Amino acid sequence: MRPGRKRKEALEKVDRQKLYTVDEACSLLIPSSFAKFDETVDVAVRLGVNPRHADQMVRGAIVLPHGIGKSKRVLVFAKGEKAAEAEAAGADLVGSDDMVKKVQDGFMEFDTVVATPDMMGQVGRLGRVLGPRGLMPNPKVGTVTMDVTKAVKEAKAGKIEFRVEKAGIVHAPVGKKSFESTKLADNVRSLLGALIKAKPSTAKGTYVKSVTLSTTMGTGIKVDPNSIEATEA
Repeated sequence: MRPGRKRKEALEKVDRQKLYTVDEACSLLIPSSFAKFDETVDVAVRLGVNPRHADQMVRGAIVLPHGIGKSKRVLVFAKGEKAAEAEAAGADLVGSDDMVKKVQDGFMEFDTVVATPDMMGQVGRLGRVLGPRGLMPNPKVGTVTMDVTKAVKEAKAGKIEFRVEKAGIVHAPVGKKSFESTKLADNVRSLLGALIKAKPSTAKGTYVKSVTLSTTMGTGIKVDPNSIEATEA
């Protein structure tokens, strides 16, 4: 079958106008996919907030129950005993001033960054490098901490960070196409539950405006926001 025809047949399996439940959407991901590789499954949630107002910023982190299907390379900025603790916990890279300079010089072979509070003076200099990539350690999501063992283990277990963008949308990975649909659904519900719990008190009107699931190359599958909030309530 020609690639174009295969793609067309896959996309026809999704009703672009219909709002599906989380379970229905997850079960449609594989039939509606046409790529040969193990695509990442992403969720896009449009929230009824204005991120330009500091009191309406939605940000946090959650360890998904089934991980995201990817082994993260964790970098820890720490010294002395905390550096040894990070290594024992399974961190891929550990260092202090030497590692700060290495990253400044262009080294970027890591997916998550953790730092002890006493290292943030030096790590702060990496803001221009780490910030745009969403890698800057932050106490609000547990990546600036003295409990480096917990931070490393959570990162390895599939912890993801979420942050609302300027347009009011949160994008986050929730697994791989190869996951069982029930496990994907568990991950999606966990993320959506975390977003609902993070609702700012100043947010007015409808909070979860739209939810869309998709694989890397696949079409968007719309999820009914009302079914989500009813499930999470």
